[in-house]
Amino acid sequence: MPLPDVDVVIPVHTPSRPIHRAVRSVLANTVAVRVTVVAHNTDADAITANLADLAEHPGVRVLALHDGIPSPAGPMNRGIDAAEAPYFSVLGSDDELDPGAIDSWHAVAVQTGASTVIPRVRVEERLEPTPPTRRGRTRDLDPVKDRLSYRCMPLGLIDRSRFPHLRFTPGLASGEDLEFTAELWFTGSRIAYDRDGPAYFGHDDASDRVTRTVRPLAEDFAFLEVVAARPWYAAASTALRRAFGVKNLRVHFMDAVAARLDAPGGIQAHSAELLAVAARIERMSPGATALLARADRKVLAELGSSAPSADRIRTHLTARWGGGPDGRLTANPFLSLHRQAPYRTLRDMLP
Repeated sequence: MPLPDVDVVIPVHTPSRPIHRAVRSVLANTVAVRVTVVAHNTDADAITANLADLAEHPGVRVLALHDGIPSPAGPMNRGIDAAEAPYFSVLGSDDELDPGAIDSWHAVAVQTGASTVIPRVRVEERLEPTPPTRRGRTRDLDPVKDRLSYRCMPLGLIDRSRFPHLRFTPGLASGEDLEFTAELWFTGSRIAYDRDGPAYFGHDDASDRVTRTVRPLAEDFAFLEVVAARPWYAAASTALRRAFGVKNLRVHFMDAVAARLDAPGGIQAHSAELLAVAARIERMSPGATALLARADRKVLAELGSSAPSADRIRTHLTARWGGGPDGRLTANPFLSLHRQAPYRTLRDMLP
């Protein structure tokens, strides 16, 4: 086929995934697209059979990758390596796009010259509230002011000429996309948000998603060292580093705490390692801890106690979203209205 306008990469790991649905949704656009399905550590012929009539479509190809590594980084990178179009996009094999989504993203990219176009994301019938941008902001987004790091997934449309080197981090059991998205947001230009366009539609019905697995903390947060070693991060402003750190503490760290409340040995068996991770984030992003909600700080305090209580931590984690002062205010009240503090961040997540 002629060179497409957009290359779309879809890794698939088992023949049970609804790959036909995903590919069909990509083809429901008028802009010239090519779909690269990467059969990862699975029988490519079985994946081709599941594509049924779409397997013969001129805009569909199936590539095989057998690396024996249970990570989406390999097949994502295999597909990106094969991309030739001016723009590329990635799609989960369980997910799909609303009709005309790529048409809309491509139009925004052409009109604005954006290095990345961020889409709306729906998971089942719930609209994802991230990133918590400034109200109504859709063009020339700022990575700090618009808190772009809260969009942890590299969904949407990416200018391949602007990021020819960008790949998912190989060798990580978790967080292989976090370095990818951090560089997108913090080094991109004229980033746009297709706030009212067709959405990326994420399904939550797969029982074997890798992200649901509880791994050792060192694996979950290995991405921190990868990002810290990048030249663009070393040159980043204090404000950018702080924004990155606050997101990691508020999202990834607190999720890690919650996932270990009922782990073998109880939360006390993991508290020292968790606190070491929190300290590492603070060293990378000085001032990030001070911008956490009081409830978050109480979680950290409980982890540092001689006998941390899972029940008390659950209470503090619940208070983060309850709308009360512990979920909205910082320990230092003068920081409560900081752009990265919870009051303004959570406010801007509301529709």
